[in-house]
Amino acid sequence: METPYNNLLIIYYSGTGNSKRVSEWIADEADKQGLKTYISSYHQFDPLSVAEFSGKTLIGFFSATHGFNMPHSMLKFLFRFEILKNSDVFIGNTRAGMKLWKLFMPGLSGIAMYFPALIMFFKGYKIRAMYPVDLPSNWISLHPGVQKKIAVSMVGHCEKLTRNFAIKVLSGKRVFLRSFVLLPLDILVAPIAFGYYFVGRYILAKTFVANYNCNNCGLCIEQCPTKSIILSHNRPYWKFSCESCMKCMNYCPERAIETAHSMVFLLLFVLTVVINPYLSTKVTDFVAVAFRGSRIAFESFYFMVQWSVALLLFYLGYKLLHLLMRFPLINRLITYTSLTTWKFWRRYKIPRKASVSDK
Repeated sequence: METPYNNLLIIYYSGTGNSKRVSEWIADEADKQGLKTYISSYHQFDPLSVAEFSGKTLIGFFSATHGFNMPHSMLKFLFRFEILKNSDVFIGNTRAGMKLWKLFMPGLSGIAMYFPALIMFFKGYKIRAMYPVDLPSNWISLHPGVQKKIAVSMVGHCEKLTRNFAIKVLSGKRVFLRSFVLLPLDILVAPIAFGYYFVGRYILAKTFVANYNCNNCGLCIEQCPTKSIILSHNRPYWKFSCESCMKCMNYCPERAIETAHSMVFLLLFVLTVVINPYLSTKVTDFVAVAFRGSRIAFESFYFMVQWSVALLLFYLGYKLLHLLMRFPLINRLITYTSLTTWKFWRRYKIPRKASVSDK
């Protein structure tokens, strides 16, 4: 099939390899059609790499889905992206798919494609396609990784679908149907996307710790795409800029990186039972005097105060925990009360080979 394009540029955000692999499948189809092709992670992209592109270019942006949105650092990249203006663009995301027996179940994108598409549209690019890929979730903080056999099967299934998508979009077709099938549900979870973007991602960034198996190899610090892990008191420390891409946790050779679930549950208990009732009383008194008891004023002030205090509590709680993790007893207590430490809580990274039977 003939293609109207001379070049393909794909820029991706990937933690454990899902979006990177999808980008490679699409690039492979472009190579077969003789296009000049360049793929890169967003944080390693150099505009000079495509300076020799001539003719018509198709640009793809592929990303993991974080909190039903595109990760913050990838969105920042899109806002700054200015090259190859007026080019055709497609937006894709990998989202938490599932497999029930032989049935492949879709995940939800939220606004992970729609918002980036709007950004690029208003910047003067032509949106040709949006495409979700239902690869396994790597969010080990919330659930164990899928079994290897299931992961391999899902990857093989998604590769076949993605290559078909690539052939269509490279031929100049508009491809939107798959991205709109679950639009009502995506709209339903959109408020979660905003909550995660402004609050949730900061709290999650303060839940990762290195347990007593950590040998300070520095791999997590070296490979973090957002440079959010530093060495503090001779231990890895996660900054607020962490995107929870899970690369560190899933790739640590010692399985030394945990989510401190016990700390999270303790802080949430303190917030819910102690702090929030106190804040509600104080905000009610303030609004009664300053705004004559306005319900809108109460909800607005309470929301701002509640989440500001929550962020502060998690910051201080995490700081204290980081210092306490130097003591063997505390370290083991936190480790054994973290779900991620147990063998049944599998890690996930994309398999090297897809299942032949699913191709």
